Amino acid sequence: MKIGIVGSGAMGSGMAQVLATAGNKVLLYDSNPLAVEKAGKNLEAQFQKLAEKGKMSFEEAETFDNIRLSDKLSELKDSELIIEAIIEDLEIKKDLFQKLESLVSEDCILATNTSSLSIASIASACQKPERVIGIHFFNPAPLMALVEVIPAVQTDKNLASQVKNLVESWKKLPVIAKDTPGFIVNRVARPFYGEAIRVLEEGIADCATIDFAMTSLGGFKMGPFQLMDFIGHDVNYRVTESVFKEFFYDPKFKPSFTQKRLFEAGYFGRKSGKGFYDYSENAEQSEPNENPELLELIFKRILVMLMNEAADAYFLNIASAQDIDLAMTKGVNYPKGLLKWADEFGLENLQNKLDELYNFYHEDRYRCSPIIRNLIKQNKTFY
Repeated sequence: MKIGIVGSGAMGSGMAQVLATAGNKVLLYDSNPLAVEKAGKNLEAQFQKLAEKGKMSFEEAETFDNIRLSDKLSELKDSELIIEAIIEDLEIKKDLFQKLESLVSEDCILATNTSSLSIASIASACQKPERVIGIHFFNPAPLMALVEVIPAVQTDKNLASQVKNLVESWKKLPVIAKDTPGFIVNRVARPFYGEAIRVLEEGIADCATIDFAMTSLGGFKMGPFQLMDFIGHDVNYRVTESVFKEFFYDPKFKPSFTQKRLFEAGYFGRKSGKGFYDYSENAEQSEPNENPELLELIFKRILVMLMNEAADAYFLNIASAQDIDLAMTKGVNYPKGLLKWADEFGLENLQNKLDELYNFYHEDRYRCSPIIRNLIKQNKTFY
């Protein structure tokens, strides 16, 4: 298949690697000639390194030849599928889709890799919006198995299943999600960051202790503050802000001033040398408080908020229970699917903990999802 990718940054290049390795002919386009040249060198080095380390056969490494580089948009004209991976700006994306549609054949699928913008809004820029769909990879694309497939309200009814089969042919795991802000992963994961910051802001514990609670008791590979610093506050804060705005300012998605100030100061995390933690050479890192009761309190508070958000996504038909759990384990490496975890935790325990938080704070962010109450009444579980 001939596939065009627009944007040669980390995500675009990563997708090019995945698609070329799966045997597709890939044209990686960027309007910046220097960016294209840099991406080509990085990709060639990456293929060679993987082959030398035995993580890729030399035959697979030769699939690098499937990638062509260009700084001319017109060269995308023969593509059967185009995936854009450019800046998260709705107007810029809509302008691009208009230009692409004037170039390609009527059968070409136009896809966006957006993580939080409306697919319907992007599709509205096209004469044939039925060919537009979301194909959302996770970073780094070669390593992360999950791909969210998001049909818009205008998307042809058969296109989602067609794209799902395509994604499987790329040796990735597709899940189908409704076109709502954040789709599955970036919606359901919000409390991992937001509730952790809230615990910090209330002075209950410091970053190191909160991170330790989630890694030691929860089995998460990284704690929330480590992960936010790793992703970068220029990315993570913007997604939080976007999801909050797109959900009509629902208070459960409310961003924090703490992260906003880091973002404004340019303290983006690892990439800038400073975020919640200081990454300079001789910086002293604080040790976590290992008090078992404190760790349990932190872990349960963040976990119940995550399980509640997963339950709400299921309640509102964002995706199936299986796809929600698959998305969280394969998209952000959670140790368990949150709905399966909720069954193990006990739905009554979950409801009681959420009600306890709501009764104390009287904030809408702690409202228990109706589906949890319904399942308890019916003596049922998610699985």
